[in-house]
Amino acid sequence: MVAHDRQYHTAYSLRMSLKLYFLRHGQTEFSRDNAFCGAGLDPDLTAEGEEMAQAFAAVYQQMPWAAVFASPLRRTVATARPLCEAAKLTPELRDDLKEIQYGRWEGQTVATVNRDYHDDYLRWTADPAWNAPTEGEPAVAIAHRTLRVTEEIRERFATGNVLIVSHKATIRILLCGLLGIDVGRFRFRLSCPVGSVSMVEFTPEGPLLHLFADRSHLTPRLRALPGT
Repeated sequence: MVAHDRQYHTAYSLRMSLKLYFLRHGQTEFSRDNAFCGAGLDPDLTAEGEEMAQAFAAVYQQMPWAAVFASPLRRTVATARPLCEAAKLTPELRDDLKEIQYGRWEGQTVATVNRDYHDDYLRWTADPAWNAPTEGEPAVAIAHRTLRVTEEIRERFATGNVLIVSHKATIRILLCGLLGIDVGRFRFRLSCPVGSVSMVEFTPEGPLLHLFADRSHLTPRLRALPGT
């Protein structure tokens, strides 16, 4: 993130409203290889993933943070850790922020899933809101559980900056729920690469998206890594 962007975000954060920042965890071996990795798997970050977490903290630690919420999985806790240490905050872990349950697809590539669970995969691709991965979780269930967390935050914090560290599908589904986008289109309407951050401000007119899938806090080398 260039200097004027950092100054903008720091100044903007002082506005008297509630702003939620959604940070996707750093790279794992599964995101690097573009394999399904949901709540049923708990990998650590790669070395590059740890760098992404440090890079986020280096830029965003200067902002005043009211709280940090995170999924309890290792990859999200590790991503939240550098910022929490710099801001002297303890992350509040919520199971409702975990990634989608991919069921029998966990750890598999798209090609393998399409071959072995072809009909389920086609149904899920057509409408993941109501069609779950084989023995997994539909997007509407994720929308319900993640919105519980945002309601908790809104009840506790009228203003300030709150960081939510979560996962690719979870963040996209939650953003759809907040912004009035059809949850069944989350895979085709919103991007969420590793290490990216989005921000929604709660205004009198409702949630307003200001920042989306931003990775300017990462170095060009980290932004160029393979995987999503």
